[in-house]
Amino acid sequence: MIDVLVVDDDFMVAKVHSGYVQKTPGFRVVGTAHTGAEAIRQVESLRPDLVLLDIYLPDIDGVSVLRAIRADPDQETDVIVISAAKDVDTVRQAMRGGVLHYLIKPFTYGALYDQLQHFAALHAKLGELSEATQADVDRVFSARPSATGTLPKGFSAETSTVVERTLRAASSDLSAAECAELTALSRVSARRYLEHFVATGRAEVRLRYGGSGRPERRYRWIG
Repeated sequence: MIDVLVVDDDFMVAKVHSGYVQKTPGFRVVGTAHTGAEAIRQVESLRPDLVLLDIYLPDIDGVSVLRAIRADPDQETDVIVISAAKDVDTVRQAMRGGVLHYLIKPFTYGALYDQLQHFAALHAKLGELSEATQADVDRVFSARPSATGTLPKGFSAETSTVVERTLRAASSDLSAAECAELTALSRVSARRYLEHFVATGRAEVRLRYGGSGRPERRYRWIG
């Protein structure tokens, strides 16, 4: 399991983000912090693998927390910033502090899920190596996912999240018609999102053949 510390000044937002982490396979929340000082203390005591770090905190800002984490030579915690802060200077300071990614609020679960999965793959890959080749390094850095989920033009992040949750929650594979009924979308719209998930490797499709006509396409989430 990958241990995560969630840092956000808003208790409800921290709860939502913790819920996102908890429902992502392979991850667990080991603590939450609502101030910068509390975050630093918990990083020192819990030694999490990953910190989801807000910038706007009531005592010290997230960039200062990041610097405190990096100042400890024995601390191996990685950081993903999750914040409403959009100013370039803050983004630049976060990058210089070595964050893995910078997610701007609001975002979908899918966007965070992609970052967590990337972190898990990175964690596993580097853990297998005693020495990295240039090819290994290129794969690690070129595989970073977009925080937007790279939705095609005309697609809605909200609708994408609804379809994703429905497919994830299904006990078996779904047809476009079944997905449409569960999500209150049209069959055409549901199928567009399902096919997008297949094209991006998040879902797989199988054909179910009936007595006549074209086979039915059925979808299953694979993440």
